[in-house]
Amino acid sequence: MSKKPKYWNTAKKYLSKKDKVMSSLINKYKSPSEAVLTSRKDIFFSLCKSIIGQQISVAAANSVFLKFKKKCKNKINAKTISKLTSIQLKRCGLTRQKVRGIKSLAKQTLDKSFNPRLIPKMTDEEAIIYLSKLRQIGRWSAEMILLFTYNRSNIWPIQDIGLLRGISKNYKKKYLPPESYVRLLNKRFTPYCSVATWYLWRSIDPEPIQY
Repeated sequence: MSKKPKYWNTAKKYLSKKDKVMSSLINKYKSPSEAVLTSRKDIFFSLCKSIIGQQISVAAANSVFLKFKKKCKNKINAKTISKLTSIQLKRCGLTRQKVRGIKSLAKQTLDKSFNPRLIPKMTDEEAIIYLSKLRQIGRWSAEMILLFTYNRSNIWPIQDIGLLRGISKNYKKKYLPPESYVRLLNKRFTPYCSVATWYLWRSIDPEPIQY
């Protein structure tokens, strides 16, 4: 894992001034070894993990991913995946659709029809659209990649249940919070929505979220 993003401390000060609730959350989850948003800087790994974790519990996803990692002999990359058969991948606990998604990702990575080196030059929205063209990757998954792999500073994943729960809990809103209020917070927290999202997640989960 890498160190915290360079913007992290600046973002905390900015958000604390902008919003009393956010100021309280930032103070509450402060510690000498403060857990923050970190990144593996490995997009292929993160995309595989994203596909594996879709529509199953965290515990189930972890179990499947460990089997997948073992099958890859701890080398989760396009070349390794290309050499594995669909049957081998299914035995890890993957559905047919997820196997197709991972195999397609490996193929597109190897033939360079998917080129992650282009992503740093893209805006957030351009990158979301680009990533969403991959099989089994939708908008939410693309946003998680931008947040956790690229540590983009202003990701506000409004489809994320955890974020919506965090808003409902901390801002005393009914679940689901009104779209207009979610947009209001988006405007208030820009350009550091990623940090606000992380603290709202933290408020509903005792373990810091990693992806």
